[in-house]
Amino acid sequence: MMKNNETHTHVHEPIFQVVKRDDLIWYKSWAVRLIAIVIALIICAFVIVLLTGYDPIKVYSSMISGTFGTSRKVWNTLQRLAMLLCISLAVTPAFKMKFWNIGAEGQSLIGGLASAALMIYLGNKLPNILLIPIMAAASIFAGMIWGLIPAIFKAKFNTNETLFTLMMNYVATQLVSFCIVFWENPKNSNNVGIINQSTMSGWFPSIFGQKYLLNIIIVALLTIAMYVYLKYSKHGYEISVVGESQNTARYIGINVKKVILRTMALSGALCGVAGLLLVSGTNHTINTSTVGGMGFTAIMVSWLAKFNPFIMVLASFLIVFLERGAGEIATAFQLNESVSDILTGIILFFIIGSEFFVRYKIHFRANIKEGVK
Repeated sequence: MMKNNETHTHVHEPIFQVVKRDDLIWYKSWAVRLIAIVIALIICAFVIVLLTGYDPIKVYSSMISGTFGTSRKVWNTLQRLAMLLCISLAVTPAFKMKFWNIGAEGQSLIGGLASAALMIYLGNKLPNILLIPIMAAASIFAGMIWGLIPAIFKAKFNTNETLFTLMMNYVATQLVSFCIVFWENPKNSNNVGIINQSTMSGWFPSIFGQKYLLNIIIVALLTIAMYVYLKYSKHGYEISVVGESQNTARYIGINVKKVILRTMALSGALCGVAGLLLVSGTNHTINTSTVGGMGFTAIMVSWLAKFNPFIMVLASFLIVFLERGAGEIATAFQLNESVSDILTGIILFFIIGSEFFVRYKIHFRANIKEGVK
């Protein structure tokens, strides 16, 4: 018999509870990521068997062969890694400031367009020792302007930087398309195929017989410089504070608008450098696919590395390895490219998903009760 005054309340205990972790020691966090990669590879093995019937070991071997099989493949891989890393470095200061710069594709493309224009119009008039520095300055300036335009509107009118920078990509693409049509006009003596193929005017010089080595050295130096800039400089400190809280930044006397403009100028300038490296050091031409989507891939690289330039090297390598390996699978086994894309997607899904377990831990019901006791 229940008494009239007696009431029963049913407390529904959760099966599990997600709790934010304290910062994991670096080797534990990397252990979580490595476990995620191993699990992803095991699942991919089952997918390979189910979809194709091939031996997963042979498929994985072909991925390695596609990346490191020959000296030429190694240098192509390092070149691709360097370019992706360069653009990742470019977007990192903005992202750390929580300015969502989705316009790296367009900023790099505009930088490349500036280099191509100078190669076409000044290529046979100036020696490389003068032309290449002028191209570098023009590419940096062009990328900087393309980054500053959305930054000015954000600082003055608080516009949505995500949409603004995204739209700037399309403007840059159309501008490149217009220039290509103009340069290919028969009335113009210059052709926008391989620019200055006979004279190599405006082309980066080979070092020790390797045409990509100068690109790689430049990006390596930029990686060190960006690490020092973000971690030890006053500007890097201001970027971190603005990213944490703009109100706090204003309270301690930081000029938030100035930081936004300065940081986006830097981000755009580095994208301009990437455009220079792609046109002068890699492709020696310009088209709408010169950047090849790296401006968007760089976003994932920057986030995976938690804005650490040195870890970005590893993240960039992983992405490039998966891209080149997936292409090799499609070629070697005559598979539909969708199969290789599925494998890449599974691996990236587990890598990105592992960040949840790095940042959070799960307490199940028994552990919750123990915690209450």
